[in-house]
Amino acid sequence: MAGHERNAMPDKKKEKKFYKVFYTTDVHGSERTFRKFLTAGRMYEADAVMLCGDITGKMMVPIVKSSDGTYTGRLFGVEEKVTTGEQLKNLEERICNMGFYPYHTDPNEMKELQAEPAKVAELFKRLMLERLTLWVREVEQHYRDSGIKCVITGGNDDLPEVDSVLNSSDYVINAEHRIIRLTDEYEMITVGESNMTPWKCPRDVTEEKLKEFIDNLAGKVENMQNCIFNLHCPPIDSTLDTAKLLDTSVDPPKMLIKGGQPVSAGIGSKVVRESIEKYQPLLGLHGHIHESRGLAKIGRTVCINPGSEYGEGILRGVIVNLAKGKVLSYQFTSG
Repeated sequence: MAGHERNAMPDKKKEKKFYKVFYTTDVHGSERTFRKFLTAGRMYEADAVMLCGDITGKMMVPIVKSSDGTYTGRLFGVEEKVTTGEQLKNLEERICNMGFYPYHTDPNEMKELQAEPAKVAELFKRLMLERLTLWVREVEQHYRDSGIKCVITGGNDDLPEVDSVLNSSDYVINAEHRIIRLTDEYEMITVGESNMTPWKCPRDVTEEKLKEFIDNLAGKVENMQNCIFNLHCPPIDSTLDTAKLLDTSVDPPKMLIKGGQPVSAGIGSKVVRESIEKYQPLLGLHGHIHESRGLAKIGRTVCINPGSEYGEGILRGVIVNLAKGKVLSYQFTSG
């Protein structure tokens, strides 16, 4: 009985009056930002940590070993040549921290790869899935015994195959196209797809398809008042989706310039906005547009995009405290 336990040590979990979520997105394979994610949950005393949307990198970087023992790699069009083991290690770390995948090869194989784009694509996929597999194992080691829930999901940049890696874990929750319960009180739906982009990403879909995905999940939510919409694409014209426009008449697309200045506009999803207006969930968690970090309210719904600076090794995130069917408080993080 409670009357016999007044001298017991207080249970912090029971004393908490709110549910704390740490959410981050768009790390794009960056090792440095992922390492920071591994410590964020305990540091912020979160009940749940979420790494959602565009979790894999964009590029493989060959490191070619020459007959004279030197190693050559090319980053952003600049050739870098190293000789010592320490220099090589530093080059590999820089590549990984930018979210790319180093691949050791020789001049002969390099010629083969240049002649066979399909082989390059398969190799890139293998490296990407290998790193994600390691990430999942490390998340299990860091968080499994912490009492913290961990949600990891893909975004429009991520190949469908990432789901099989995430699903291989008995701890990490792959919430993609699912309704999950964070607690008895809070439900969450997740859609990692985006409306169409000029880059024709693996999970770019039409607005009609996006609506189908969202409606299918939202229709099964038991308590919309306490539901979180984890939708990678932000709502259009919400200030969470403002980006530089691209001229798609050229390949690859380039920045659209008018009057000597880049042109910016909201490029989020019309369907995502309409869905939030219709269903009015408690919270919207978004990403996709790295430079549009911020918060917007659509009706009663608090929508947040923590932004991304993964290329600089900075983990941008947001802490959201939920209590009694409302967003009690939030705090953007950066480190």
